[in-house]
Amino acid sequence: MVVVIDGLSQLEYDRTKPLPHKQQLALDRMDLKMDQGIQLPAGRQDSPNSLQRAQFVALQLIQAVEDGNEPMAAATCAYLAERIPELQQIMAEHKPTGMHLDLVFDRPFMNEMKIEFFDPSGAQ
Repeated sequence: MVVVIDGLSQLEYDRTKPLPHKQQLALDRMDLKMDQGIQLPAGRQDSPNSLQRAQFVALQLIQAVEDGNEPMAAATCAYLAERIPELQQIMAEHKPTGMHLDLVFDRPFMNEMKIEFFDPSGAQ
């Protein structure tokens, strides 16, 4: 799973490495806290479903990455990777209207390659 902000990979999570028991317990505590309700841009969710939880945690993850809060980024990234195994990318893009967040389930992250074309004849 990859966290992408404004087209650049910021953080990657390797699901092949097992999460230590202590960290699994921390994810369980996150779920218990979210059971009490969460605040999303669309409003408060008193009984959030798994997708709403993912959106909430993804917003916290993006903020943690931008703030340089590595422990929070690691915890929220682990939560998303462990709780939603089909999630492949968290994509955030800053736009004039605010931040746009996408949870991508259908394709892995691919680094973009810049291709410059030129006229072999030398004409401009």
